[in-house]
Formats: sequence, structure tokens, C-alpha cells
Amino acid sequence: MRLATVAPMTIRLIIVDDDPLVRAGLTLMLGGADDLDIVGEGSDGRDVPELVARHAPDVVLMDIRMPHVDGLTATELLRARPGAPEVVVLTTFHADEQVLRALRAGAAGFVLKDTPPAEIVAAVRRVAAGDPVLSPAVTRQLMTHVAGRPEQPRRTTAADRLAALADREREVAVAVGHGRSNAEIAAGLYMSVPTVKTYVSRILAKLGLNNRVQIALLVHDAGLLDEEQGGA
Repeated sequence: MRLATVAPMTIRLIIVDDDPLVRAGLTLMLGGADDLDIVGEGSDGRDVPELVARHAPDVVLMDIRMPHVDGLTATELLRARPGAPEVVVLTTFHADEQVLRALRAGAAGFVLKDTPPAEIVAAVRRVAAGDPVLSPAVTRQLMTHVAGRPEQPRRTTAADRLAALADREREVAVAVGHGRSNAEIAAGLYMSVPTVKTYVSRILAKLGLNNRVQIALLVHDAGLLDEEQGGA
């Protein structure tokens, strides 16, 4: 008897970039993947609301620099809506303040425009599955990039938000802030990896965040990384 096979989920994708050559290149690269369906394209951030409403994508690949409404503003507006698709920002820089702003707004990560096609496809798949496209190593690089004491209003606001966490949740959040993987957190806090995943999910729900990168940025803003280093 033949067993029925389950077809892979088709990921609906929108590409937003003001350069038609970049859009054409991405369409060519990504269109070859059987599980990716490019359902729309836009040339500016102001196109995003209408494109999303019309095509209901799972993921939006969003350029940062566009002439009228930039990708950062478009990401902030889009991710503030309920049921919004995931956003991956496209950039020519590995880590800068614009990427950080996009991550704070709820983008699931970023890819460089010169990233190999297979890696871009993998990034889209990961984001569609609910995983950010930032490895612990890249998270650590971002924390280094924003190193230094945050402005006092941001620090106070972040600390107030983190006060909602229980002690164990706070420990996990700080470990995420240091860019540690789930396995590293489990070993350091003497718990199982599934338990770490449960804590991370609970932290995201309590704080109203989208992914662990936002946890890391919030922990940094609250000055918890500075405190731990100072107490070492």
C-alpha cells in the first residue's frame, strides 16, 4: 500500500526594492525554489500596505533605502498590525543602526544583498517557520555594535518592561542578550533545551516581542549586560 506524501507548505513571498535589477535578480534566484511563491513586488515602502492586503504573504523581503517610504518605516508600520507577515530586511551593511532599528521594529532578521542564493532561500524558510535569521554569533556582533550605556529614558523603559519577568525568566533573557544558543543556555542554567525553549516563548509572550533578537536588544537597553560584566 502506498503511503500518502504531505506536500511542503508553500511560502508566499513579496519583494520590495527600488532597484528593478535587484528585484529581477531576487525573483530569478528565489523563483526556482519549489516551496517559494513570489506573489508580488514593490518599488517603495509606500507600496507595502496594498501589496500585503492584496496578496497575504507569509514573508516580505524589504530593502532599507527607498526614495519615498524607507524600509524601516514600512517595517514599523507593517509589524504594528495584527497578523502581519514576517519581514526580512535587505541591506548592503552587515551591522548598522538602520538594521538595529529594523530589528527593534520586529523584523525577523536581515540578509546581505550579496548573500548566496541558497542562503537567502534558507533564510526565508527559517523566518516562515518562526525562527529569526540571526545566529547567536551575529547577535553578539550586534550587541558589540551597540555597546555602551543606552540613553536613560530607553534604559528606564526597558527595565520597567523586564520587571514583568520572574527571576528564572530574567536569567534566560540575559543569556539570550549575550547571544547564547539554547544549548548554551541550557548548560549554563542547568536545564533542558526544551525547557529553555519554553522559557523563551514565555518571555516573548509576556513582553509582546516577536523574536529572541528583540529580547537581546531589550536586555541591552535595560543595562543588564553592563551590570553582569561589572559584577564579574
